[in-house]
Amino acid sequence: MANNKPNTLSKYVIIISVIAAIGGLLFGYDTAVIAGAIGSIQTIFDLSPALTGWAASSAIWGCMIGVIFAGFLSDKFGRKKVLILSAILFFISAVGSSIPNNLTQFVLARLIGGVGVGIASMLSPMYISEIAPAKIRGTLVTLYQLAIVIGINLVYYINLQIASSGDAQWNLDIGWRIMLGSEVIPALLFFILLFFIPESPRWLASKGKIDSAKAIIEKINGQNKSAELLNEIQDSFKEEKGSILVLFNSGLRMAIVVGMFLAFFSQITGINAIIYYAPEIFKNIGFGADSAMFQTVIIGTVNTIFTFVAIAFIDKYGRRTLLLWGISGMIICLGGVGLMFHFELISGPWLLLFILGFIASFAMSLGPIPWVLISEIFPTKFRGVAMSISILMVWIGVVLITQLTPILLESVGGAFTFWIFMFNAIILIIFTYNMIPETKGKTLEEIAKMWKK
Repeated sequence: MANNKPNTLSKYVIIISVIAAIGGLLFGYDTAVIAGAIGSIQTIFDLSPALTGWAASSAIWGCMIGVIFAGFLSDKFGRKKVLILSAILFFISAVGSSIPNNLTQFVLARLIGGVGVGIASMLSPMYISEIAPAKIRGTLVTLYQLAIVIGINLVYYINLQIASSGDAQWNLDIGWRIMLGSEVIPALLFFILLFFIPESPRWLASKGKIDSAKAIIEKINGQNKSAELLNEIQDSFKEEKGSILVLFNSGLRMAIVVGMFLAFFSQITGINAIIYYAPEIFKNIGFGADSAMFQTVIIGTVNTIFTFVAIAFIDKYGRRTLLLWGISGMIICLGGVGLMFHFELISGPWLLLFILGFIASFAMSLGPIPWVLISEIFPTKFRGVAMSISILMVWIGVVLITQLTPILLESVGGAFTFWIFMFNAIILIIFTYNMIPETKGKTLEEIAKMWKK
């Protein structure tokens, strides 16, 4: 049959993975769009510094809410339906945040968008993981991280084009509203395309819809492999008995520890500090204040290129190997940034090289790989709730670093701030070497059994 030809199968799974990964594009778009609008929002609503921070960070608190409920909802109603819900929330937020008359209305709209981001941050990689063949699962899940990077770069470009369309008063009156409202387009695209993807076959099988699951597995993996894979999935359900507390029993408990540890440390090793505060750092090495866009283009380009490195090698060399190499590079570069600050050598090229080296190391390892590992290390029956627990730690880390970085820079200085991040990275590389197993090439069911051994 035509749909069992390898090339056709590969194209089909790539297409549905790309559609699911658009959730990552909206994630990046939504979290970065505020950068271009916050100045005008602060002025038009006459916000204090504290309220400006609340307006800028309100979406993050919505993310936490979205992650908390996404696991339960997806386990009950299905991955596809809840992804559609996230697209609806993105759309509502885009409209609502572009037309507010006061801060309360704006924050409410951003909270709604944050819930959508939180849902997508968990469900997009999980869905891709559950539909992808084992041999290319890492590559396909990494598309989610690539989509986040593209979303961030895209919105920086769109914000620049909108801002340059009028004078300062026009931007104050209208420009920022168009920036926030522009998310309507990708949100609507995501919503429409989601109707063309199948439900996760593993979720269908968990609900006893075996015939439907079998049809999707055949379409993705071919008839020759479908029977064996379906039997493996069904056998795994016989072993996955009990409540969510099973995850905290001996063996599977380590999967939760790995998921939470990776999620949290992916944020507290300094990536957001570098991205958020790089413009101020770059000003000290010779770039003018008017070159902020150029600075973000440099970072965005390096981030994108090295995300492709992860896509190319994650299923060849494995998750664990890329993590060890990437975190090693991060440690070296964070140490270098700290030294540049300590010896006050921040006016030369070395600081820029260390920052870009850090971005490159992160993009090929700690950027995409936690999403991959967290989406594949848990048993199917409990995957939704278990991923919620892990990815909640991502957003806790985001809040801590966003809040604490400016305090650390002021209180202990740049050198010790980046050395703290380096110390966190050293802890992570020790944990990775000793505690994280390699999962490349294994089915999700084989990985679940691996923890019990």
